[in-house]
Amino acid sequence: MNKIFHIFKVDELEAKKISDQPDAPHNHDFEELLIGLNGGLEHFIDFNSTKTLAPFVSFITKGKMHRIIPSIYNGECDIWVIRFKSEFIPETTFQLYSLYHKQANLKLQNDKRFQRFVELCKMMLDETTQENPNYAIIKQLLSVLLTMIEAERRKIEWSNESQQKTQHISFGNFLKILEENYKSPVGVEFYAEKLFMSSRNLNLICHTILEQSVFEIIETRKLIEAKNLLISTEKTISEIAYELGYNENSYFSNVFKKKSGQSPTEFREEMKNRLIS
Repeated sequence: MNKIFHIFKVDELEAKKISDQPDAPHNHDFEELLIGLNGGLEHFIDFNSTKTLAPFVSFITKGKMHRIIPSIYNGECDIWVIRFKSEFIPETTFQLYSLYHKQANLKLQNDKRFQRFVELCKMMLDETTQENPNYAIIKQLLSVLLTMIEAERRKIEWSNESQQKTQHISFGNFLKILEENYKSPVGVEFYAEKLFMSSRNLNLICHTILEQSVFEIIETRKLIEAKNLLISTEKTISEIAYELGYNENSYFSNVFKKKSGQSPTEFREEMKNRLIS
């Protein structure tokens, strides 16, 4: 996906087209949020296939192997699709990874709270169609939507008296500590000590949930913030590197290019051109 944010709808015609020629399981380089108003969804993810009827919410994290086949139910299919790059809301992305691990689909009730989701989607779509879309407004609307969805998810968990496994709780705590310290030049041992566990155990948890080591997750969080700063500020590459705890500008640039395929300068220029166009 070339855009940093994209929102559209899947209707009956598009659903039939997709179901007639479904994609093979695949992954992508963006986050994807689905809000189902009508119709259904067959979702293959985490090596399981589930079917869900609207109203529903489904979130697919970047890099997750999956396949989605929308379906028509009672002659209708109406699904909002929201796609965004990780750096669009860097302060929220990692929390989403934790919350939706192995629970990508959320069945909801068609009540006033769900209708607020729909109104937020309409507002985001309306802003994207403006001559000069204000992405700060879209970002705030998306953050509100995700917060409201999370509130509904928690209600469902409480009503079912469900409890997270210890591993998921530890991972969530790690992400909270990471959010407070990722700009500091600290390593895996720092986070393990904060969680009162060994570095080995923390790495095992991270591999189980995100299939990445602790170091890789830290570097990914830094990269997301670096992209955010390159897009949203006029700070120099050296200033961004220093802010993210890199002692050498050249090392930061090498890491950035290795992970994103572009130098920081190339990324900044490309994103400026995209946002303008």
